[in-house]
Amino acid sequence: MERILILDDEADMIETCRRILATAGHECIASTDPRRALELLETERPDVLLTDLRMPAMDGIDLLHHAHEIDPSLPVIMLTAYATIESAVAAVREGAFDYLSKPFTLDQLVVSVERALAQRRLTLENKNLRDQLQQTFGFENIVGRSAALHRSLELVRKAARSDANVLVLGESGTGKELIARAIHANSPRAKYPFVPVDCASLPENLLESELFGHEKGAFTGAAASKLGLMETADRGTLFLDEIGELPQGLQAKLLRAIQERRIRRVGGTREIAIDLRVVSATNRNLRELAAHGEFREDLFYRINVIDIVLPPMRDRKGDITLLAYTFLRKFTEGRQGPRGFTAEVLALLETYHWPGNIRELRNIVERACALADTEMISPADLPTHLQAQSTDAAEPADPALPVANDETLKLTLKEAKERWIGQLEASYVSEVLRREGGNVSQAARAAGVDRKTLHRLLNKHRVR
Repeated sequence: MERILILDDEADMIETCRRILATAGHECIASTDPRRALELLETERPDVLLTDLRMPAMDGIDLLHHAHEIDPSLPVIMLTAYATIESAVAAVREGAFDYLSKPFTLDQLVVSVERALAQRRLTLENKNLRDQLQQTFGFENIVGRSAALHRSLELVRKAARSDANVLVLGESGTGKELIARAIHANSPRAKYPFVPVDCASLPENLLESELFGHEKGAFTGAAASKLGLMETADRGTLFLDEIGELPQGLQAKLLRAIQERRIRRVGGTREIAIDLRVVSATNRNLRELAAHGEFREDLFYRINVIDIVLPPMRDRKGDITLLAYTFLRKFTEGRQGPRGFTAEVLALLETYHWPGNIRELRNIVERACALADTEMISPADLPTHLQAQSTDAAEPADPALPVANDETLKLTLKEAKERWIGQLEASYVSEVLRREGGNVSQAARAAGVDRKTLHRLLNKHRVR
């Protein structure tokens, strides 16, 4: 039950307030001594302080300052028989929640206390929400000890405390949205909304309406005005996922909105002020896209004040086992299931190339937890392509570069380099295409080139 601490040098006033508030269903503690009241603030942690402004032992304003040192969010209501506009303004300026002039009515007291309690609840709810965000998206909850991840997280920590726009780069499945949420949760904007937008999932006309909102009648089906996601994110963080897929028609509008901090809804004439931070993410090479005219260069520099590159799983050796056990605990929590992995499974996980990164590992562990019949996950519980890796491991791996032989030694160094580079290109594009299941667009993104360049290389080396 919420409690009110009543402080007044007149016992009759204390009793009157106690009786009124008890009738309204509130628990009260009281004192006529300011020093005793400060002790009760420390030990009882009340939700509202009701105090006289003028007392022989201590001025009410001094008491307010001491109370806020103990509990900065405590609402303090001042009571006084010597009410003036100046004293009321001074009390509120010093941090008082409300100011009541004696004699006050029963309703005035109850309403003031109820308002103070409502603010107290809201403050505590916001604090709990921030604490939950910290627990969920705190840096300590991002699993991994590898040097590659540590370097990225150091930059994330520094970026979080600033208000600069951030561009998170990394392959699909490396956890870009998790990092974006961690930046928000550890920033001064944490108590305001985090609003994610998938730039690749909607056609241009719908995406514009989602971002900027629309007015009633702006287009067929717009039966009512709609708040855009940029307005929704006001004072918080807008997360633009897959920003490399943003249609060029929207890039100019987004640039203007970010620069001017103002938007105009679709079909509207009024400009609306916004205050937000933009965190973007992509698995594409925006610098190269900008060089080819496929992404606005000015927008690239606007969103890329701080760039954070997330390492792929293949560069996080040692983290794979930690992540696997993290997912195992998640998928077996509160129910029967496997409790670990065999040494052979861990070896397979550590040596696999992980084209799908963390997302792929999570799916594989979830699958294994569902299929395993024993306490230890075995190779039989893994997908067939991972099981096959144990057979492939016995075969000698192709060398990274061809070895010089009698034939190549007859060439000049320049000719040998050209031949070797050609063989490396052919091997690389063939493997990328195989890894992406023959999808040229995805393979081009994984290789960091455009479709035309990849098609040229595939045709050059006759890769099918």
